[in-house]
Amino acid sequence: MSFRKFLVIVTLCSSLSFAQGSGQAGQSPIQAEKPGIANPVAVIDDKPITALPYTPSLDVPSMDKSADPCMDFYQYTCGSWMKNNPIPGDQAVWSVYGKLTVDNQRFLWGILDDLAKKTSGRTATQQKIGDYFGACMDEPAVEKLGAAPLNPALAEIAAVKTKKDLAALLAHEHLTTMSSGLLFNFGSDQDFSDSSQVIAFAVAGGLGLPDRDYYTKTEPKSEEIRQKYLQHIQSMMQLLGDSPDAAKSEAQAIMQIETALAKASLTRVEQRDPHNLFHKMDRKQLKALTPDFDWDTYLKEGGLENVNTFNVTEPKFFEEVEKQLQSNSLDAIKTYLRWHMVSANAPYLSSRFVKQNFEFYSHTLRGVEQLPARWKKCVRLTDSQLGEALGQEFVNRAFSQEMKKRTVEMTRQIEQAMQEDIQQLTWMGPETKKQALEKLHAVVNKVGYPDRWRDYSAVEVRRGDFLGNVQRSTAFEASRQMGKIGKPLDRGEWGMTPPTVNAYYNPQMNDINFPAGVLQPPLYDAKLDDAPNYGNTGGTIGHELTHTALTIRDGSLMPGAISANGGPRKTARHLNSARSASWTNTRSTQLWMTSKSTAS
Repeated sequence: MSFRKFLVIVTLCSSLSFAQGSGQAGQSPIQAEKPGIANPVAVIDDKPITALPYTPSLDVPSMDKSADPCMDFYQYTCGSWMKNNPIPGDQAVWSVYGKLTVDNQRFLWGILDDLAKKTSGRTATQQKIGDYFGACMDEPAVEKLGAAPLNPALAEIAAVKTKKDLAALLAHEHLTTMSSGLLFNFGSDQDFSDSSQVIAFAVAGGLGLPDRDYYTKTEPKSEEIRQKYLQHIQSMMQLLGDSPDAAKSEAQAIMQIETALAKASLTRVEQRDPHNLFHKMDRKQLKALTPDFDWDTYLKEGGLENVNTFNVTEPKFFEEVEKQLQSNSLDAIKTYLRWHMVSANAPYLSSRFVKQNFEFYSHTLRGVEQLPARWKKCVRLTDSQLGEALGQEFVNRAFSQEMKKRTVEMTRQIEQAMQEDIQQLTWMGPETKKQALEKLHAVVNKVGYPDRWRDYSAVEVRRGDFLGNVQRSTAFEASRQMGKIGKPLDRGEWGMTPPTVNAYYNPQMNDINFPAGVLQPPLYDAKLDDAPNYGNTGGTIGHELTHTALTIRDGSLMPGAISANGGPRKTARHLNSARSASWTNTRSTQLWMTSKSTAS
């Protein structure tokens, strides 16, 4: 076998998000004498680490040489890795990407644990992330409070006297929860017709199940999921203190409202055409869709009283919102809002709420068998809400200027190779080639971390107020997003945090983004020469570049363009959730619901 063929085979096993095919869930990896991808040293993930573990990108033991590559090439290249890396109990899927994610999280745990223990010698940024993490890790304090931290929000719902009052309530709660379950969602994004500008977006939402199909499909599995969902709502309402009979009746009323909203929502297929999600309106037109909803009050309470341009992604959905406001009693709507308030905040309350939330959303829907360890939850939350503050600490320790220089140069060379390929195409005409090259040359390469770090000085973090920290951090981000409306686009902004093990191309920004977290061994190995890195991370760079055909040069919507990832992203969070199912297996049997991969 030539070295080139060997390189392709072993790099394939390192770079793909491949599935595990053997072993029992939760089973410890088989031990070996020498460390490597296929034969790892015992992974003890219950302790923080102070340095990222080294996993080589070229690892022959990952292969299964007993397999015939002509019959099962995947087993031949990756069989031993799958054998020795069963899916952990707190994961729905496992891969090299997933393992590196956990390695990065343990490294972040070490950073945060150290900062949380310190009472002096911390910068203001270090104080915020340390105290945020410390409040999250203080389980006894969280447990003692039970549902009490949710009482102010529940009291606000209870205080609503008329349907007209709902606008002010939702304006406040949308800011502090950013939950799409509260009737609808509202935010900001680039104007599809002029990507240099940011406008307001009114977005369909209001559901507790993942999407429309969960409410409308009639096969037995969908019926079973809906029944379990009703049981879940009932259990959560009982945790709020409602009687079993009342909770059962409430669950039915909630399901009725959500089903009506779901039927008025676009299907996944319809959402793939971005033109179906672009309906530019002024305030008068928006108000005509929902006459019984006080948009003037909603916008004023959200600090948007002067906004007059909106993209209403799904007008028929908002027409259905109007019907639901008219046909349901105020008490029914308040019950619906109580449910979505407790559901959105359940992960941050005491263990009774956390476990019930996990049982349905993680175990029933995704097949995950175990709650993640507390430290994982707290690392993820800190990264999610204060990600660029934590990212600075990660970059300072794990991503040198030399690594950035090498990966930037690799990206440039791959773009040069793509240019040469375009120029040599025989089926593409001269004018089309010209446009393709203009688009390629306009792509902005973002590698490692942002050029300008986000300022979190406005976020108040209190050591003994976990849910309060979550809500204030959420309100900070919501206000930051709303503050973009009516302003030119900031093209330097990132949609992922530096420690993230992923990469993406943003069609409207026309940029490719490779966080420092994904540029670590075994995906990018600075200890090796360029060849394996071009075969691994280089392949990901090429993958992201192939997305560039979906929009015109400045990132505005091209007539007829349809994104393979479901159309233009409505928010940065949607960028992070676009996934492929090509090379991944999951623990759950509902593959059509749960399939995920690791690159967008």
